[in-house]
Amino acid sequence: MNTLSIIVAILFVSIAVFQMLLSLGLPFGEYAMGGFYKILPKRLRIVSVVNALILLLMGFVCLQHTHTLIDIDLPTSSFIWFISILLGINTIANLLSRSKKERLVMTPLSGLTFLLCLIIALL
Repeated sequence: MNTLSIIVAILFVSIAVFQMLLSLGLPFGEYAMGGFYKILPKRLRIVSVVNALILLLMGFVCLQHTHTLIDIDLPTSSFIWFISILLGINTIANLLSRSKKERLVMTPLSGLTFLLCLIIALL
């Protein structure tokens, strides 16, 4: 379980770094948010910063749920299920994206993270 949660946390941190790169104006917008922009407009850059913070929080919840960080019982079960459901919806949204780059890169990444979080939630 600890190994799974570490892998999930690494995936979340990686995606958070990607979101931060988007927020800084790097030309990776075709891989995110429908792929409508190569460089995100300022309002979507703010969304990317918020996304990055949420992703880091989700990684923390996964690590805490498996007691990988600290051995304190926090009520994380409902959060893990919520995260899993969100990732499932996100995977479907990525799959339906108009952006071929988003479908090819982000769908498998989101799908893998979804499956790993689901396994953590079930165990």
